[in-house]
Amino acid sequence: GAGSEAGRDRVVAAGLDPWAADNLLSYLREQCEATGHVPDDRTVVVERFRDELGDWRMVVHSPFGAQVNGPWALAIGARLRERRGVEAQVASADDGIVLRLPDALDADGAEVAPTAEDVLLDPDEVEQLVVAEVGGSALFASRFRECAARSLLLPRRDPRRRTPLWQQRQRSAQLLAVASKYEQFPVVLEAMRECLQDVYDLPGLRELMSEVRARRVRVVEVATPSPSPFARSLLFGYVGMFLYELDAPLAERRAAALALDSTLLAELLGSEAIRELLDPEVLVELEAQLQRIDPDRQARDVESTADLLRALGDLTEAEAAQRGVAPQWLAELGSTRRAITVRIAGEARWIAIEDAGRLRDALGVALPVGVPEVFTEPVADPLGDLLLRYARTRGPFTAAAAAARFGLGVAVVGAVLDRMTRTSTLVRGELRPVELGGGGTEYCHTEVLRRLRRASLARLRAEVEPVEQAALGRFLPAWHGIRSWDAGSYDAAAPNTRRDGSGPARRLRSAPTPEDVLGAVEQLAGAPVPASALESLLLPARLPGYSPALLDELTISGEVTWIGCGSLPGGDGWIALTPTDLAELVLPDLDEQPAFTPLHRGVLRALGWDPAGGPVGGGALFFRQLADRSAQNLLADAEPAPGDGDIVAAVWDLVWAGLLTNDSLAPLRALVSGRSAAHRPRRTAPRGRYARMRAGRPPMPSRAGPPTAAGRWSLSPMPQPAATQPDPTRRAHARAETFLERHGVLTRGALDTERVAGGFAGVYKVLRAMEESGRCRRGYVVEGLGAAQFAVPGAIDRLRTVGQPAEGSAATVVLAATDPAQPYGAALPWPSTVGDQRHRPGRKAGALAVLVDGVAVLYVERGGRSLLSFTEDAGALRAAVHALAGAVHQGWLGSLSVERADGEAALTSTLAALLRDAGFRATPRGLRLRA
Repeated sequence: GAGSEAGRDRVVAAGLDPWAADNLLSYLREQCEATGHVPDDRTVVVERFRDELGDWRMVVHSPFGAQVNGPWALAIGARLRERRGVEAQVASADDGIVLRLPDALDADGAEVAPTAEDVLLDPDEVEQLVVAEVGGSALFASRFRECAARSLLLPRRDPRRRTPLWQQRQRSAQLLAVASKYEQFPVVLEAMRECLQDVYDLPGLRELMSEVRARRVRVVEVATPSPSPFARSLLFGYVGMFLYELDAPLAERRAAALALDSTLLAELLGSEAIRELLDPEVLVELEAQLQRIDPDRQARDVESTADLLRALGDLTEAEAAQRGVAPQWLAELGSTRRAITVRIAGEARWIAIEDAGRLRDALGVALPVGVPEVFTEPVADPLGDLLLRYARTRGPFTAAAAAARFGLGVAVVGAVLDRMTRTSTLVRGELRPVELGGGGTEYCHTEVLRRLRRASLARLRAEVEPVEQAALGRFLPAWHGIRSWDAGSYDAAAPNTRRDGSGPARRLRSAPTPEDVLGAVEQLAGAPVPASALESLLLPARLPGYSPALLDELTISGEVTWIGCGSLPGGDGWIALTPTDLAELVLPDLDEQPAFTPLHRGVLRALGWDPAGGPVGGGALFFRQLADRSAQNLLADAEPAPGDGDIVAAVWDLVWAGLLTNDSLAPLRALVSGRSAAHRPRRTAPRGRYARMRAGRPPMPSRAGPPTAAGRWSLSPMPQPAATQPDPTRRAHARAETFLERHGVLTRGALDTERVAGGFAGVYKVLRAMEESGRCRRGYVVEGLGAAQFAVPGAIDRLRTVGQPAEGSAATVVLAATDPAQPYGAALPWPSTVGDQRHRPGRKAGALAVLVDGVAVLYVERGGRSLLSFTEDAGALRAAVHALAGAVHQGWLGSLSVERADGEAALTSTLAALLRDAGFRATPRGLRLRA
């Protein structure tokens, strides 16, 4: 902040001496006091106040430079003139834009104050507004004068004498008056190109307006009684800038009426062609409607045939048949003289009798005898009428295509089309998509182009419609970098993917590195997961080829921290991992402190914490050091000396309470490797010369302590719930960002799996503030999950991508039921089971879920003895069972013995054949698959 020591240190480090640093910080502090906000790259401040004459002054504090603020000011002036009917006096600088508006009243006599809406633009209209306005600016006048001088169009009579500026302006104005009559006058185009490309940053302005619309840049509106410090600085230069703006000669200011070749200008500017904005499928559909080829718009009888000829003009018999016209209908129209045949471009065509005179005068066609005189009277613009109808009934077309249709020269047709372009009846440019034959300059009727753009936008908006819930089931595993079983993601030798910061998956090396593991930990930061599932299911699913040594390297080096979040039966428990520098911000909230025994207090004091009085000094200790100091603390309190087993039990009590941690996961692995853990990984075969002798024997304790107490023990980053914690706002913001990065699309149900005080309501205010700052988007993204859904932009794009999977591309994944990448039971409800209704699926430690194409198909209860299915689709069940067998072979689950399936005995259940086909073998109690 402007008043903090950190802020002072930053400006001093930037090279300012103490006096300058104090002045700068005071300047920023005064601005913040005046407006409540300081503009930056994520905040635009719109300040308004009244000047000494009572008129409104509006200052847009925009730190994006004159290259962005200059064209923005021009567009604001045009928008205010259009909306309010007044000529606003606008001037721009590097730090903002100053506007002066006369006081105005509405129809009811109430004052109309300017608002931030007056200065915000549609990104799609920015370039059009600026191009239309730049010709009337002093910048264009000066650039035209310079270009004309460089091209020797303003020569000096005496090269040794300097021409006065006023004479240069006069001669430049005369030249511009002549040049404005020619669309492709090179000096005018070059001056325009310099303004729009060399001086102005139109792409930057479009991006800024897009960021504002997406709320990634927020606009803050304030009303002040007098100019703020920043505004006073801008107003100081306003008079000089505005006076110079008006100093331009009147003839130069009228340059906005220039006749410019828009296609050539777009080519010079390197602008994006309209064809890139049009959907090819929409164009094909619209042309079929305009040409009456669409079945719903074809002729149905004689009368509709007559209407079709009047609407489309001349047609051959084959073209008429393509539009549903029967030959007898044409014959009937011919016999009643409502239609005639003429030869155009060397072929016979049917025309409506009303077009006889127009075709004769425009194309010189010979009319048959007997055409009534009323239909042969001359019209004012016969060729223009024909070409206008031609344009109204098709999409973008070239002058050559129109000329070939009527048997005329391209130059003749092109001249008429250009005239219609100048009257804004037609639009000229690169319009037809390349895949539909586009590639040059085309023409299109303005209404047809408007319909094309509207329909293309509607199709894009359709992609914004909420996706089905199964799409979230497809998206979330992919968001976590978990690949489909049938894509080889569970093959240790297969390439791996994981998500980077923006959301899309990226390919990794087949052997993951510590950096890859750190990336997975960052996405799981603060999420409580069963300890037994971490290295048997969660990390291997994300990182094929994962080795526990990779995570140990990160914990020993201090890059990753883990804490306990509650115990589970069988020596298992909930743990949360996080990058160490984020630990205090993102780790889950702790429950109330347990009832400490003297032994618990002795262990905590040994590590530097007294539950009664706070820190007492200490550090990380190996088990033997910890045991000795704990015993000393107990003896000092006249308590009996504990044994190693008592110390180990007390340590794990404190671990599950979230108070202790270790620099290795080795003791955690030793604890959860018991047979009663929620997830039992396959045992590693003993290695070495005496492996056979050691096989089957339990690990022996050493002088360093038992295996469940290995490594160095220390206090966790959150030693007690009541201790002084980081700023609550920073913590709430960091946790909200973590939730968004973990879930991609954050719903109320998704937060049920996170341990957040207050639930969804506890983070809603933070999410809403992040939305306002553009850090996330709120919308109805997934159908049926409520309107309060927040997502990062990259997640929305990816969710829409997987919303409609390609045929035959169903992904199959095996996940721990508690995995954050598994949406069922949290963001999504569990489907109904097929058979047994007594057993209900849940996000329980030790349980598994198998998803096929984003839909839950199988649920494996803890221990694997019972299966539940959610579908009767044989193909989905087969894919799920084979994926489950693959997970067993991969060593994720150990052996799997299924005794019941959907409430029935496994041997006689409907899943028995599929299980046998996947490699399960019959046993007296059911079906078993060994690792």
